[in-house]
Amino acid sequence: MTRDSLRLTPRGLLFAGRLLPCSIGRGGLTSAKQEGDGATPRGRHRITAMLYRPDRIAPPAPWARAIRPGDLWSDDPDDAAYNSLVRAPHPLSHEALRRADPLYDLVLVMDWNAEGRPGAGSAIFLHQWRRPGFPTAGCIALSRPALHALARQLTPGTPLIV
Repeated sequence: MTRDSLRLTPRGLLFAGRLLPCSIGRGGLTSAKQEGDGATPRGRHRITAMLYRPDRIAPPAPWARAIRPGDLWSDDPDDAAYNSLVRAPHPLSHEALRRADPLYDLVLVMDWNAEGRPGAGSAIFLHQWRRPGFPTAGCIALSRPALHALARQLTPGTPLIV
């Protein structure tokens, strides 16, 4: 692990010598991730994209991409676009990226299952938590200030060890 890596520890997410409290999936950690299991996948991942709501926040970094109305994330294992950004209208199961709550105002996308293996899990992000300790559906969630500070320091390809 380098100083520029993110590392999930039992006490939080470690980055640049700082420990950031976080929440993980309600299913704990797993080495055998499956769609809908609520678990956070173990392994060495990378941050591949940063998405943000331009109607709510300024771009946190030059490489951030705006979440537009109609942006969705496919979570249907039968979808050829499984585990990727899709646009509405989309007839198969998906998750809306523009949410009424602030959880996805800023999203860091992990490369988990980037090849889209059906059923191996989708939409594994770093995003804002609902509240401290509240589990996610498999993502890693942080406080809004911690997430925004982290986003300003990361670059595409930053390693994340879970």
